[in-house]
This record gives sequence, structure tokens and C-alpha cells, in this order.
Amino acid sequence: MALSRSGKWALGILGVFFIFFIFFWVVILLFLSTPDDSVRIGRGNNVAVVEIDGVIVSAEDVVRQIKKYRDNRNVNAILLRVDSPGGGVAASQEIYEEVKKTVENGKPVVVSMGAVAASGGYYVSLPASSIVANPGTITGSIGVISQFIHVDEMLDKIGVDVTTIKSGRFKDSGSMYRDMEEFEKTYWQELMDDVYVQFVSAVAVARNFELEQTYDLAEGKIYTGRQAYELGLIDTLGTYEDAIRIAADLSGIEGDPDIIKERERRTFWDSFFMSVFGNYSNIREKYLNLPAVQYRMPDPIIK
Repeated sequence: MALSRSGKWALGILGVFFIFFIFFWVVILLFLSTPDDSVRIGRGNNVAVVEIDGVIVSAEDVVRQIKKYRDNRNVNAILLRVDSPGGGVAASQEIYEEVKKTVENGKPVVVSMGAVAASGGYYVSLPASSIVANPGTITGSIGVISQFIHVDEMLDKIGVDVTTIKSGRFKDSGSMYRDMEEFEKTYWQELMDDVYVQFVSAVAVARNFELEQTYDLAEGKIYTGRQAYELGLIDTLGTYEDAIRIAADLSGIEGDPDIIKERERRTFWDSFFMSVFGNYSNIREKYLNLPAVQYRMPDPIIK
């Protein structure tokens, strides 16, 4: 049956609206999914800001930015803004090495600590030219942690059993489906001790401490920025703006520096889920992507 003229008009209008709707979302998707480059860097007095925000799960993006600004002759210094309770050992060590390499190549790196810069957040700060913290910053927590959840008793209650086929007695060590044997606890403690020594040694070298002095401070305790300054764990107390001024001074910039910084990289789906569910990436980091061995401050329970 042929459509009437009015029906054809209605169908055409719907088609136009549908095409416009698809075009609109394609443009939004491309805009939000395309990484934004940093603001244009001109010749002059530039301090580049690189941010470490949240749990350190991957070093890739931070390392990429540090390398980019280290190799750019128009960037005079790098400000590393750290607001993190720490995270994976390997990721923290990769960032540490990149900061160290940048300073050794003659480009100043100044750390500005935010609310929290503890454990791995402190570790990545160690090679910097200067570490600046607010008096109320939470830092320190020098140590290593590995935690395991056990659900075997709960599974027994609901009648669920797990069969494990393995090639060696340590292959499922740390499994949530059974308790650890004593030999496994010894094994994990030795592993923790080795990674802990790496952390303590890095602190001792960076802060020019005796090893015994460092062990006294490296009991996993957290310190305020003021306490850390008195103990020699940081270089000075100050704000973000103070840290920028220090970076400018170290690189020979006179007057106010130009601040350059990458815009946040966010895909369309990141934006969509954040608008609906909030910052779901925090949930992902907290429960799914965490490495087994961490330079990380345990989450405090606030009542």
C-alpha cells in the first residue's frame, strides 16, 4: 500500500532527525575520544605540569608525559603534582626511574604533594630536584603490603567447591579459595622483605640517610608534611604555587613562568559512565586492577 503525501513527509522528517542524531553523537564521540595535546608550547619560560592522581596502577601515561617534556627544549622544568596513596611496585619504580633520568639529564623536576603522597606516591617523588608538601599533606607510609581475601568458608556454607590443578606447590599461593600454609606465609614474607629493602635503599640514597636511620622511619607510619619536613623526608613546606616558583627558580626562569599541561584524556564511554555512575574508574582501580604487591598506604577507616 502506497504512503500518502503526508506520510512521506512525516517519514522524511523522521529520517532527517535520525541522521542528525547519529551525526551529533559521532561528532561528540570523536571529540571526547581524541586525546587532547597539551597547550601550545612557545619559546619562553615554560614549566610543564604532570599529575599523578589516585592509585598508581600503570606508569605508561605519566612516563610518556615526563619523556615528552624532558625532550622538549622549550620546557624549562617539570612540576610533578602527586596526590596518591601509592600503588603497584613496578609502576612506581618505572615513574621513579623516569624522574631520576630527567634530573640527571639536567632538567629540574619539582614534586608538589597534594592531600596524600604516601608509599608509592612518596617513592616516585624521591629522585626529584625538590620535594614540596603542604603542612597537612599525608606522606611517608614507607613499606610494602600484600593482602589476600579468603572466601573458602563462605563457599562451604553455600555448597560451592573449587578444584585446583597446579604444576607446583606455590602456583596457587595466595588463592582466595583456601588458607595459606605456613611455608607460603614464609615465602610471601621473604618476597615482601626484598621489595621493602628496595624501597628503604631508595629513600636512604635520595635523602642522604644512614640505612639504620631509614629503617627507623620506614615502619609503614604516615607523617604530616610538617613532620616529614622535620624528619628530612621532604625539602620544604609550601603550596602548589610555591612549588611552581621553586621549579622556575631552579631552571633560571625570571618572572612568572608559563604553565603547560595536558588536558584530561577521556573517551566517550568514560564521560558517559561518569555522568551516570560517577567515577567508575576508582571502583575499577580499587577492586579489579590492583597488583598483588604494592607500595600503598592502606585505606583508612573514618567514622
